[in-house]
Amino acid sequence: MTDAAEPPRTNFIRQIVEADLASGKHDRIVTRFPPEPNGYLHIGHAKSIVLNFGLAEAFGGGCNLRFDDTNPQKENVEFVDSIQADVRWLGFDWGDRLFFASDYFEQLYVFAIELIEQGLAYVCDLSAEETRVYRGTLTEPGRDSPNRDRPLAENLDLFKRMRAGEFPDGARTLRARIDMASPNINLRDPVLYRIKHGVVHHQTGSAWCLYPTYDYTHPLSDALEGITHSLCTLEFEDHRPLYDWCIEHVSVPSKPRQIEFSRLNLEYTVMSKRLLTELVSEHLVQGWDDPRMPTLAGLRRRGYTPAAIREFCERVGVTKSDNLVEMALLESAIRDDLDATAPRRMAVLRPLKVILTNYPQDRQETMEAGNHPKDERLGSRPVPFGHEISIDRADFAELPPKGFKRLIPGGEVRLRNAYVIRCDEIVKDAAGEVVELRATVDLDTLGKNPEGRKVKGVIHWVSVAHGIPAEVRLYDRLFRVPMPGAGGADYRADINPDSLRVLTDCVVEPALQGVQPGARFQFEREGYFVADPETTPERPVFNLTVGLRDAWGKSQP
Repeated sequence: MTDAAEPPRTNFIRQIVEADLASGKHDRIVTRFPPEPNGYLHIGHAKSIVLNFGLAEAFGGGCNLRFDDTNPQKENVEFVDSIQADVRWLGFDWGDRLFFASDYFEQLYVFAIELIEQGLAYVCDLSAEETRVYRGTLTEPGRDSPNRDRPLAENLDLFKRMRAGEFPDGARTLRARIDMASPNINLRDPVLYRIKHGVVHHQTGSAWCLYPTYDYTHPLSDALEGITHSLCTLEFEDHRPLYDWCIEHVSVPSKPRQIEFSRLNLEYTVMSKRLLTELVSEHLVQGWDDPRMPTLAGLRRRGYTPAAIREFCERVGVTKSDNLVEMALLESAIRDDLDATAPRRMAVLRPLKVILTNYPQDRQETMEAGNHPKDERLGSRPVPFGHEISIDRADFAELPPKGFKRLIPGGEVRLRNAYVIRCDEIVKDAAGEVVELRATVDLDTLGKNPEGRKVKGVIHWVSVAHGIPAEVRLYDRLFRVPMPGAGGADYRADINPDSLRVLTDCVVEPALQGVQPGARFQFEREGYFVADPETTPERPVFNLTVGLRDAWGKSQP
């Protein structure tokens, strides 16, 4: 995915892979992206996708897409489908390497029997709460379960009966027999299997009531698939000894290496899937694809491009140090991408009518406007001009502030791609609100400057007779503060009440008639916008992707 003219960005994981290939430890690398199908992917997952698929691509290896579907109570096919769509949208393909952890349930059960037969696993009768108490703390060792020395034959019998469904949920678990005094709590006889009745798994149906835990499933799935480099975020660093223990003590065909890197933490967002699920289920947002969400579906609906997200992930880099990434870095990536690719259009978001008094009512002409100021290959489009136009209310000031370079009473301004006009009269309603302007056109200024005077301001406009009514949704950051919920506070209190403003009386130039959902544009002097999926031929709906510049910092106290 990297431009061939640029040297590839390096990182410590890439250096490990290069060394392993150079030494002959591996002749081909295999990575994997292992999402849980219990929610939509977010921008943090994009970093892992770009890393895992990107490494495999760079070194001629393979990357598996494997669903970690060991907790069916929270999983469903909707999430499976959305994850596949998101990975493809980012530009990656797993070919025939699509797997589910549930593909290995039978083999994982056999491995558990191996552990029992070696005296390395036992059936425990402690409840979940009792297990937590017995595990100890960071400063105190754990205590042995009363069942830790249960005879091998009894363990085998009970484990088989657990699979057969003889015991209720929570009655028994299978635990690894490692070290209850280990300073690493993850090695204090962790649970390998738990009982879950009444669950219909989206892949295996009702075939199982006995489900393996993630810490047991993940390393063995990696080994069964021949993964060479298992890349995880830093919170799994303390789990690595258990990862290695599982691989070491059963008859797997390969021995992957787990390597940890820092997860992506982004300002003004929450990245916990639990919190994202709450935002959706509590209707604090309008779904997983709400453009304010950090999900890939939300970013896509917001107008972000795969190229911009991949570039953002490359800019963030891969390190072993946790940090908080500025939202401005993500916004810069999409600005850079759209600046080069987005056609320009004119849209008036808060219309104010201007009547051009010296321009004949029955006259109409067509201006030719370039689609992109830096790329003539994108061509041009016709822009109709007539007796009445709409300008943005923000482009007129009856009492202008210092430095105001737009339209004022008695002042002149150039219309983008058209003439210079002068404001001669202001029309107000009974409440004193400006509802209309009367202006004159200097018909000798099309494509050239007026003689004897300098006009500084340029504003955009749309012909009233030809404009298309549109709805525009101005999205901002979902949270008011960089770290929502910091210090244990309720993150909901940090939600930005102005994260969405809907403008229903906008007007856009006729070149946007019939726009297709997903089409991206720069609305001149406003920002970058995308046509929302709710767009119809009769009424386009546009979402603000990002402004032309970062004004957030200046606007905050």
